[in-house]
Amino acid sequence: MPEQRTSPRRAEDRAGDKDRAGDKDRAGDNDRAGDDDNDEDEDGDQNEGRDGGGRFGRPGRPLRRSPFLVGFTFGLGLVLAYAAFLAVRNAASVLVLIFIALFLAIGLHPAVVRLRSWGLPRGLAVATVALTVVLLLCGGIVALVPPLVSQSAQFLDQLPHYLDELRRSQTINDLVERYHLADRLSSAANAQTVGRALGGVLGGARLIFGTLFSVLTVLVLTIYFLAAFDQIRRLGYALAPASRRERVRLIGDEILDKVGAYMVGALSIAVLAGGSTFVFALVVGLGYPFALAVVVAVTDLVPQIGATIGAVIVSVVGFASSWRVGVACVVFFVIYQQIENYLIYPKVMRRSVKVNDVSAIVAALLGVSLFGVIGALVAIPAVAALQLIMREVLLPRQQSR
Repeated sequence: MPEQRTSPRRAEDRAGDKDRAGDKDRAGDNDRAGDDDNDEDEDGDQNEGRDGGGRFGRPGRPLRRSPFLVGFTFGLGLVLAYAAFLAVRNAASVLVLIFIALFLAIGLHPAVVRLRSWGLPRGLAVATVALTVVLLLCGGIVALVPPLVSQSAQFLDQLPHYLDELRRSQTINDLVERYHLADRLSSAANAQTVGRALGGVLGGARLIFGTLFSVLTVLVLTIYFLAAFDQIRRLGYALAPASRRERVRLIGDEILDKVGAYMVGALSIAVLAGGSTFVFALVVGLGYPFALAVVVAVTDLVPQIGATIGAVIVSVVGFASSWRVGVACVVFFVIYQQIENYLIYPKVMRRSVKVNDVSAIVAALLGVSLFGVIGALVAIPAVAALQLIMREVLLPRQQSR
C-alpha cells in the first residue's frame, strides 16, 4: 500500500488549530477560575453580612439632611422668633397708635366715599373729613379745659378758707391730738417726701404731654391713611393669590363696610347720649352742661361700660351741687341706659353690622379683658368680620366635604 504524504500547508493548519484549541481551553479555565473566585468573594461577602459586615455591619445610605444643619436651622428660627417678639414688645405703644389710626381711617372712609359721590375730588373730600374731625376735637378740648381750669383756680382760692375751717373744727382738733397727726406731718415733711411729690408732679406733666403727643400722632396717621386708603387696600388684596383675589376683594370690602357702618352707628348713639345729657343738665341746672355732654358722648363710644362711666361722672357732679340734683342724675341715667341698651343700641347695631345681642356682649367683655378700651372698641366689628368669614369661607368648605 503506497505511503501517504502530508503537504506542509496542511501540517501547518493542523498545528494552528491545535494552538487555537489550546488557547480556548486556557481561556475557559481562566474564566472558570475567575467565576470560582467571584463566587468565593460573594460567599465571603454574604458570610460577612451574616456575621455583621466585619464588626459593625455595612454602612447605610447617607442622610439627606445633616443633623448639624437641622439643629442650626432650628436654633436660628428660635433666635429670630425671640428677636421678633422683642421688637413687637418694644414697639407695642407705636403699633397700638398705628392700629387706632387705621381703625379710625376705616371708620371715616364711608364719609369720604359719600362726599365723592356728591362730586367732590378725593383730596377735597379727605380734607373736609379731616377738618371736621379736628374741629370736633378742638370743640371737645374747649368744652373740657375751661371748667377744669376754673374749678382748679377756685379750689386754690378757697384752700386757705378750707384750712381755717378745719382748724376751728373741734372734731378735727380732737383727731389731730388723738392720733398725733401734726407730729406725723412734720416728720413726713422731709427732702425725700418733697422729692416724691415733685416726681409725682413731673410724672403727671409727662402723662399729659404724652397723651397730647399720642392724640396728635393718631390724628396725623389717620389723615395719611385716609389719603392713601385705596392704595393700601389694593396692596393688601394683591397679596392674595390671583385665583382667589376677586373673592378676597369682595369679602374684604364687605368687612370694611361693616367697620364703617359700626363707626357711624356708634357715633350716632354717642351724639344722642351727649345731647340727652346736655338737655337734662340745662333742665336741672347743672354747671357746665356742654362739658358734661362731651364727657358722656366720649365715654359712650366704649361699648357696655362707657355709658356707666359717664353716668357716674355726671352723678358725682350732681351730688356735689345738691343731693336732690344727684338723685335726679342717677334716676335719669338709669332710665336712659335701659332705653339705650335694650332699644337703641341693638336696633342700630343690628341694622349696621348685623350682630346679635349675645355676640356683642360677649365680644365686648372679651375685648375689655384682653386689650382694655381698645379691645372694647374693636370687639363688635371683629365679631362681624368673623361671622362673615365663617359664613362665606368655613361653612361652605365644611359642606363640600
